[in-house]
Amino acid sequence: MKTIYGTIVFIHVVSAVIAIGPLFLLVPIIKRLRSAESTSEEAFLNIIRVTIRIVMHAGHMLVVSGALLILIGPWPWHTPWVIATLVVLLLSGVFLSTGFTRVLRNYNEPGFNKESILSRLNRTSWIYIALMLIMLWLMVQKPILW
Repeated sequence: MKTIYGTIVFIHVVSAVIAIGPLFLLVPIIKRLRSAESTSEEAFLNIIRVTIRIVMHAGHMLVVSGALLILIGPWPWHTPWVIATLVVLLLSGVFLSTGFTRVLRNYNEPGFNKESILSRLNRTSWIYIALMLIMLWLMVQKPILW
């Protein structure tokens, strides 16, 4: 059982790194997109879409491995840090599915405001990074919240 638990912890940690790490790439890409010519804009947008897709799939693996760790691990579902992690997880899931997709969809709409959309995309990236770091803190520290 220890080997299985250790393997799941490893998968959980790797998926957390993959779910957070690529988001930091978005900041310089968005900065370059602000001054990009129209011919290279689509390439930058594709990089952003692929990055979000990688983060999303790593997030799925993170959720599955986390659920398995709770099921076979020493912490019950009603532990405060587990409940707080689930709340932040739900917020980030809703935020990721609506925040990035809507912004990217508006980019190619006629009459779009490029600067406004890129500012929203940058803000969305930092908010999602913050949510992921809060979850990471909860999982590592396992604080007694109440």
